[in-house]
Amino acid sequence: MRKITTEVKLPENISNDEFLNLKTKAGLKKLLKSKNHSNRAKVLFEVKYEEELRALQAELINLQQHIIEKQLRVAIIFEGRDASGKGGSIKRFMEHLNPRSSRIVALSKPTEVESGQWYFRRYVKELPNVGEIVFFDRSWYNRAVVEPVMGFCSAEQYERFMVQVPEFEHMLYESGVVVIKLWFSVSKNEQKKRFDERLENPLKRWKFSPVDQKGQDLWEKYTYYKEQMFSKTHTSFCPWNIIRANDKLQARLESIRFILSNFEYEGKGEIAKTIFPDPNVVMRYYRKVKQLDN
Repeated sequence: MRKITTEVKLPENISNDEFLNLKTKAGLKKLLKSKNHSNRAKVLFEVKYEEELRALQAELINLQQHIIEKQLRVAIIFEGRDASGKGGSIKRFMEHLNPRSSRIVALSKPTEVESGQWYFRRYVKELPNVGEIVFFDRSWYNRAVVEPVMGFCSAEQYERFMVQVPEFEHMLYESGVVVIKLWFSVSKNEQKKRFDERLENPLKRWKFSPVDQKGQDLWEKYTYYKEQMFSKTHTSFCPWNIIRANDKLQARLESIRFILSNFEYEGKGEIAKTIFPDPNVVMRYYRKVKQLDN
C-alpha cells in the first residue's frame, strides 16, 4: 500500500500554531494573504467568493424547506454550450441540499426504444414530484441546438419539436410546475481555453469529447440554432434567462441569486447580504438584443 505523506512545508513566516488553527480553505487563503504569499487581489476575491457562496447555499436550504412545505414542484434547466459551466454551477446548488427532495437529471443519449417514443416522454418521467427541486443538466432542449447541429435528428423531428415545446411547457405551467430556464453564455475564446484546460488536467480529461471540438468548429451553426431556440421558445410563462458565464465563479453566485429572487420564503435575505442578481450578469432574453456569446 502506498504511504500517504502528511508532511507539509510551511513558508518561514507561518508558524505551526497558525497552520493548525486553520478551519477552512478560506482561512488558509486569508493567512497567506496576511503573510504576503500569493496574489493579494486573487486571494481576496476567492475568499469573498467562498463566503458569499456559503451564505447563498444557506439561503438555498431555506428555499428548499419552503418548497417542501408548500408542496411546490420546481424544475431548473441548465443549458449552454459545452464548457459553459453548467455542471459546476449545479454542483454548488446541490452541495448542501437535502438529497431526498432534490436531484440532478443528466440523461444520456436515448436508447433504441426511447428513440421510437414521443420525444418528451423520457423527460416527463424525470419531472419534479411535489416538494422537490430537479436540476436538469441539459434537457429536452438538446433537440433545439445540439441535435440539429450534430445531425442527431432529422429536419422533420426538429421542426416538430420547435412547434411542440411551447405547448409542452405551457401544460407544465398550467399544472403548477415551476420551470426556470437558464442559458450559460460563454465566448468562443473562453470555451477554447476551458477545452485546453480539460485536456491538460487528468481529472477533467473525461469531460472532453470529439463533440466538444466540433463545438468550436461549428460555432456559427450553434449560434444560428441557439438564436432560433430563443426566438421560438422564449415565452411569458417560461422565459429564457441568460447568465454571462465567462467568469465561472461569478456565474455560480449570480445564478443562485437569480433562483432565490424568484421565490418568497421565510427568512429570505437574513443570511446572504445580497440575494438579487447583478443585472449585468443575469438578464432576460430579448429578441432585439445581440447574444453575448456570438
